[in-house]
Amino acid sequence: MNKIATYFKESYKELVEKVTWPTWPQLQQSTMIVLVATLIITAMVWIMDFAAGTALKQIYKLIG
Repeated sequence: MNKIATYFKESYKELVEKVTWPTWPQLQQSTMIVLVATLIITAMVWIMDFAAGTALKQIYKLIG
C-alpha cells in the first residue's frame, strides 16, 4: 500500500513542478491547427466518398 501512495505523491509532484503547460495563445493556435486539419481531412473523405459513389453508379449502369 505504501508503494501506491508514493506513486501518487510522486505523480502529483511531477504534474505540479515538472509539467510545462501551454500558454493561452499557444493553446488557441494548437486548437486552430487541429480544427483546420479536421476540416481538410473531412473534405478529403467526403470527396473520395462522392467520387467512389459516382463511379459505382456508373459501373452499375453499365452492368445492369
